[in-house]
Amino acid sequence: MIGVFCGSGFTSLLGETEAVTIETPYGSTSAPISLGRIGEQEVAFMPRHGVRHELPPAQIPYRANVWAMRELGVRRLPGPAACGSLRVELARGDFVVCDQFVELTSGRADTFYEGPETTHVSAAEPFCPGLRELVVATARELGITVHEGGTVVVQGPRFSTRAESHWLVAMGWDLVNMTAYHEGWLARELELCYASVAIVTDYDVGVNPVSADEVVRSFGESLERLRALLFAAIPRIGPQPEDVCATALRGATL
Repeated sequence: MIGVFCGSGFTSLLGETEAVTIETPYGSTSAPISLGRIGEQEVAFMPRHGVRHELPPAQIPYRANVWAMRELGVRRLPGPAACGSLRVELARGDFVVCDQFVELTSGRADTFYEGPETTHVSAAEPFCPGLRELVVATARELGITVHEGGTVVVQGPRFSTRAESHWLVAMGWDLVNMTAYHEGWLARELELCYASVAIVTDYDVGVNPVSADEVVRSFGESLERLRALLFAAIPRIGPQPEDVCATALRGATL
């Protein structure tokens, strides 16, 4: 089974689904998980913000969501999400398959390993290389403008100040997002494959003014291309290999 974290508007594109509820040691998930198929491939879809988009980024139960996916047998997870661009060449509507993150949030639970054993998981390659390669290749086959690699800065729920945005641009980072770090990193801690699939919906305020309405409108305009990408890529995702994700905990516990 392949898992997908996405926004609330995507469930209807999966066709007939079955909703399941998974209780976890970390409480309830954002919403029931929708089980369906893309071709012959079983898919578990999770609306990260809840059924009615009622959960802002800081209130998403990330640990419960990722844990529940693993309980269902999911080992590989693409995570599409709206992002703001920090570079003029990453234009609205472009897709970026990130390979690095910088985390600037505070107050959100972001680990499963709080003791008594001390566990340090390597973050050198935080997003699954194999899954990223597959998504990029599929996007190019479909004629979707996709950028391979990029650093996503994770913050929010507010948008950046101009000073912050100028700093992020000066650092040479590429995108601003509010959820990719927590999903991707928690997946790694459970030895799952995760690929951050960023859809550029706007420019960050240091590049161009941004509003929530603009983000929603731009994401809606990209929804059909996202659907085409996922419907083409997911049937190609094979079983999890013995990769950096599947072996993340080897030698990590002191």
